[in-house]
Amino acid sequence: MAVLLGSYSIHLVGISIFIAGLTYITYRLLNGYLHKWFAMRPIPQLEGTYPFIGNALIFKTNPGDFFAQIEDFTREFSDAPLFTLWIGPVPFVILFHAETVETILSNAVHMEKACLYNFLHPWLGTGLLTSTGPKWRQRRKMLTPTFHFSILMEFLEVMNEQSEILVEKLEKQAGKGTFDCFNHITLCALDIICETAMGKKIYAQSNSDSEYVKSVYKMSDIISRRQRTPWFWPDLVYNFFGDGREHDKTLKILHSFTHKVIQERAEKMSSTESDSDSGQGTKRRRAFLDMLLMSTDEDGNRMSYREIQEEVDTFMFRGHDTTAASMNWAIHLLGAHPEPHSKVQQEIEEVFGTSDRPVSIEDLKKLKYLECVIKEALRLFPSVPFFARSIGEDCHINGFKVPKGANAVIITYALHRDPRYFPEPEEFRPERFLPENSVGRPPYAYIPFSAGLRNCIGQRFALMEEKVILASILRKFSIESCQKREDLRPVGELILRPEKGILIKLEKRKPQNSSN
Repeated sequence: MAVLLGSYSIHLVGISIFIAGLTYITYRLLNGYLHKWFAMRPIPQLEGTYPFIGNALIFKTNPGDFFAQIEDFTREFSDAPLFTLWIGPVPFVILFHAETVETILSNAVHMEKACLYNFLHPWLGTGLLTSTGPKWRQRRKMLTPTFHFSILMEFLEVMNEQSEILVEKLEKQAGKGTFDCFNHITLCALDIICETAMGKKIYAQSNSDSEYVKSVYKMSDIISRRQRTPWFWPDLVYNFFGDGREHDKTLKILHSFTHKVIQERAEKMSSTESDSDSGQGTKRRRAFLDMLLMSTDEDGNRMSYREIQEEVDTFMFRGHDTTAASMNWAIHLLGAHPEPHSKVQQEIEEVFGTSDRPVSIEDLKKLKYLECVIKEALRLFPSVPFFARSIGEDCHINGFKVPKGANAVIITYALHRDPRYFPEPEEFRPERFLPENSVGRPPYAYIPFSAGLRNCIGQRFALMEEKVILASILRKFSIESCQKREDLRPVGELILRPEKGILIKLEKRKPQNSSN
């Protein structure tokens, strides 16, 4: 009897501890939520903001409609320095003015990515894009040398080769009416990132039905949808009632692709080192992956296989999708605006004349107006239309107190349309970025590659690639856009894409005689 009573008492104590623990956790969560709720009440907020649910019920499910909704919110609050939006119990302050954006991005305390980035972890792990604290600092320090200018110069050959293949494909479309160029450009960017990041030719432009590209788009859609539906944030609910199975299936394709390439490259490096030791080695192109496999931290430790995969997956996603989108927007804008189109082709003729030679580093330096075109396209259609940070300590933004633990979303798309710094902001005017026209513009008014400590490590690579590809196209063709701006319907998921592609017509150019 005593044994039974003792067992019962232990069982009772266990239940009591569990209930007490659950009560404490609930109290802490509820207390934290209520603290933020009341602290942020003075900040302008959307109508239809309900406790615990927030604004989640008013969000559109279609990604194009959702992005249009975000645009409408920024217009509605255009006279306010910021406003609050709640996704379930999680608060976000929405920022789209240079002075408020600077408050967050210039302060290392707010360097951590917002909680919504956790949904990227199954795909990208905690690599450079998603890591925080000491791991991010160590990884950034380790990876910065891989983007040195001398290494980027080696990648120029790959960019020229793949651009040549792209031009050959586009020649088949020239003079034959309207077609969608989006996938052509994307596959070219994928071939470039595969060879430069991983040292692997995948011939995506020859095999246009790329399973990897389709999976990147699908995963972007899946993650974006989950980010704005808080009832699917718990894994258990998501796996049973949401897109959990589709997510895992897509993830397997993405990881299998990069896993296979890393394995092949590591084996190739090992055999090349053996050949080199025996005096039979031949020089081969370097790739980011080679440098990752050789990188060491301050203690001389090499990156683990998992750590390498995190960075390769990040490079693959951010390194092809962002540049592809940017180039497509630039092509549309040039095709819709004859005067800038003519100016950039005139500059290209002055640099290259009638020559078919590859683009050199010296050529890239001379293509100043083309660079303005790219920057203006990134102003109107930033590849990353919004990104978010976690507020690391209580702070004041334009007089409003924002508590620690809230999140800040920077709406790049709206920030770049501030009429104080970009008069008639919807107009496409590359001249805005000429040096004399950029004087006095605040550094945080234009941030297509983010800003501050966590700015994009690959921005020089991206600008270089875009210049090479766009120059290669414009040397051979004249572009005519077949869509109005309002027909493009930007879809703001992880990357800003047009909902129905980029429809253009191409005509082969008859270059004028010019010296080069």
